[in-house]
Amino acid sequence: MNKLYLTLFFIIQFKFAFAQQETGIFGKIIDAKAQNPVASVVVTIQNTNLMELTNTEGSFKFNAVQSGSLLILIHSQGFKDALYPADLLEGQLLDLGTIALEEDQSIEQQGSLIALTESDFSDDNSGSENTSGLLQSSKDAFQQAAAFNWGQARFRIRGLDSEHSTMMINGVSMNKLYDGRPQWGDWGGLNDATRNQEFSVGTSPSDYTFGGILGTQEINTRASIYRPGSRISFSGTNTNYSWRMMGTYASGMNNKGWAFVISAGKRLATEGYFEGTNYDANSAFLSVEKKLGDSHSLNISAFYTPNSRGKNSPNTTEFTELTSEKYNSYWGFQDGKKRNARMKTIEEPIVMLNHYFKINDHTNLNSSVMYQFGKIGNSNLDYQNANSPDPTYYRKMPSYYSSLYAKDNGEFSGAFTPDLENAEKSKVLFLANPQIDWNAMYQANQDPIMDSNGHISEYEPAKSKYVLYEDRTDDNTIVATSIFNTQLTENIILNAGANFKNLKSHNYQKVLDLLGGLYFEDIDGFYIGNQSQSDLNNPNRQVVVGDEYGYNYNYVANTLDAFTQFKFSYNKVEFYLAQSFSSTNYQREGLYKNGIYVTNSLGKSEKVQFENFGFKGGVTYKISGKQLLIFNGAHLTKAPTVRNTFPNSRLNNSITDGLESENISSLDASYIYRSPVFKARLTAYYTLIKNATQTSFFYAEGIFDDGAGYNNTSAFVSQTLTHLEKKNLGAELSLEYQLNPTLKTTFSAAFGEYTYNSNPNVIVTNDAEASIENTNPVFDFGTALLKNYKQAGMPQQAYSIGIEYRDPKYWWIGVNINYLANSYIDVSPIARTNHFYTNPASGSNFPEATEERAKELLQQEKFDPTTLLNIVGGKSWRIYGKNVGLFVSINNVLNTTYKTGGYEQARNANFRQRNQDVSSGTPSFGNKYFYGYGRTYFVNLAINL
Repeated sequence: MNKLYLTLFFIIQFKFAFAQQETGIFGKIIDAKAQNPVASVVVTIQNTNLMELTNTEGSFKFNAVQSGSLLILIHSQGFKDALYPADLLEGQLLDLGTIALEEDQSIEQQGSLIALTESDFSDDNSGSENTSGLLQSSKDAFQQAAAFNWGQARFRIRGLDSEHSTMMINGVSMNKLYDGRPQWGDWGGLNDATRNQEFSVGTSPSDYTFGGILGTQEINTRASIYRPGSRISFSGTNTNYSWRMMGTYASGMNNKGWAFVISAGKRLATEGYFEGTNYDANSAFLSVEKKLGDSHSLNISAFYTPNSRGKNSPNTTEFTELTSEKYNSYWGFQDGKKRNARMKTIEEPIVMLNHYFKINDHTNLNSSVMYQFGKIGNSNLDYQNANSPDPTYYRKMPSYYSSLYAKDNGEFSGAFTPDLENAEKSKVLFLANPQIDWNAMYQANQDPIMDSNGHISEYEPAKSKYVLYEDRTDDNTIVATSIFNTQLTENIILNAGANFKNLKSHNYQKVLDLLGGLYFEDIDGFYIGNQSQSDLNNPNRQVVVGDEYGYNYNYVANTLDAFTQFKFSYNKVEFYLAQSFSSTNYQREGLYKNGIYVTNSLGKSEKVQFENFGFKGGVTYKISGKQLLIFNGAHLTKAPTVRNTFPNSRLNNSITDGLESENISSLDASYIYRSPVFKARLTAYYTLIKNATQTSFFYAEGIFDDGAGYNNTSAFVSQTLTHLEKKNLGAELSLEYQLNPTLKTTFSAAFGEYTYNSNPNVIVTNDAEASIENTNPVFDFGTALLKNYKQAGMPQQAYSIGIEYRDPKYWWIGVNINYLANSYIDVSPIARTNHFYTNPASGSNFPEATEERAKELLQQEKFDPTTLLNIVGGKSWRIYGKNVGLFVSINNVLNTTYKTGGYEQARNANFRQRNQDVSSGTPSFGNKYFYGYGRTYFVNLAINL
């Protein structure tokens, strides 16, 4: 027995000695304000493969850690990243103590982020928007500047818009097949419900998809990952909306395996920053999860965010000089209230079912099915046998009279003959009536009733000359996705996934309001006879509110894509290799037999098929725990969007001539330095996009050849560019220095050169030239000399310097100054073709057209640089055990006026017309501009219960 005790004693002593020699790190993480433990925090030791998650008590522990100088990175959604240095001795079990995480205030800033949409640039029925998904909260100072300081000037990361990023919710891609962009309004106003986000920037790897060259954004709405509790917030602003309310509750996972999250919100404005821009948005969200044992879990998520907003018009310099930068021609008074004729309405509910399958400790399979349905509408005014209701119609403006030239045999001669008297009269009339006259349109839709004396006694409804209509898209989308992740070995991870998406899209014109009339004729007033009929199978229709008219067709689109990705991780080097394949097909089905396109408007088009491949890879070299070198590269092909496949989809089944998949190459290299007090990133990048296709619409005069000589046809035409190349190169710099525990400075810079790298082919479709003999009136204008012109709509250089103070008593303030430069007008490609020099009446060149003058007329306008001063701040309190937070931001404190974008009008598409218009000094068809917000504010009060 004594021998047994002695043996046990030596065993215990041996184990104790062994435990004493164990080398490891442990600690506990709490919320700095609530002082509560935080679970599921990701704790990693830099320059190693070691990672741990905190338990429900907020504790973590690393065993068998190599001794030396280490950096421990602590990351959790909703909190600021924390980086701690540690010197670990051999055999030491190091206690980091209690670590308090501070709330990430940039989460609150997301509510003040200005969302600029593609529909601000055009009035087509585009279903989605242009704001880059990567302009969101991030831990990088550059990303912060891009989102909250430069976003108001339409800055785009690396000069790319959101069709080159992949937006995902629970592993399901939300990019629209119509134009490749996400529809942010489908989850707008759900800031609290969409906070669980992961980003990959550029072509860096994502666990969920191959992704685009701009990056990937993944929103996770699994109910069990939300922090339990309630949150209510109240906001006021003077940007898109005036006030907002949001409420969110998360239950956490109970002992029966159930978890749920609900969130709802309301945003409203009778008028936003620009005149007549009303806003009304509701949002609702539900996520319910049921845990089915240790390996399976089901989650259902549902979004419904109906919203509508009034658009604001682009304006020429003439309009703004007569009024102001806030002028909006899209509205007018009706019964004493402002009514906007151009409203965008979005109602697209989303329902998603997710199955989470934990096969083993190293392998997961997540599968999803999503169904999205609903409508997107863009309203406008239509009219027949009546004058344009647009208050800025060029014949109503002073410039129409002050820029007159004499005519000789129908042609403008060189004699400048301004009519200054009528110019002054039109100015007075415009200033007296600068908005849409709704009452006049109601009056025009009435017939007078005469009394016995021949006087008008009253009016009665008649055939409408004016109506309010809607360009409508009703989409039904089904998506099935499966994502597989497994750790093959200690150093190798495999990600793989497949995705199928089916779209059925009904597109049509719909009568919204007869404006006091009885009916509207379903004809095109610009044509006569059969050509005027929208549908020859139902000629001379009289349509009323709710009826379809004008155009009516379906799209059917299917995509199947798959990817694999291998990630290799070692102490000094990490690298990855990824591959993708996709198959895409589109088809249009016309529901009307259009009178202009009798033989190719009704029925199904041929099916268009594309197959595409992608390859990317990258390597990270860990110089030390503080320094990294990262290289990424990608080459892929990408199917053209539905929008660019059918250039005249409203009226016929024609497919773009010379249509090809885009060919995209991208490279970037980064140096990263991270320490507890100083962080830096320097990135250089290069992107080349080939074979891009781009479709647009405009009104043009006198540019077409009828086959027997030139004519002066004027028409609304579609313009398609093919074989377009874009070259984007530049650098990004991010610096962050913690001067002391309360004071931090940041500097961010973006330097880019974004140009067109080819002379694309220009194809114009002119409906006025269609006939039975000519069912596809396509005019090849040859090449447009666009090479080396700048890509438009964004600053190509941006700089920001800021300072931030955080007081230990939980209040903070930050100030930053931003300088944005090298932003350009969007040029007219058709004016850069040889037809610009051709007289449409004679077919020969204009004799007065000189190379020097043409260079002046075609010089791309460069906007003035802009300096913006922004101030942000906040304060939080602990009141009766509840956290209360106040956030305030003031953007553009100095109320600077600046242009955010614009375009050349393509109406004057030849040398003589443009030269005479410009030479008058008061052009009727000058460039149109969008303006940024002046001084704006955002205030948010949040209560965490």
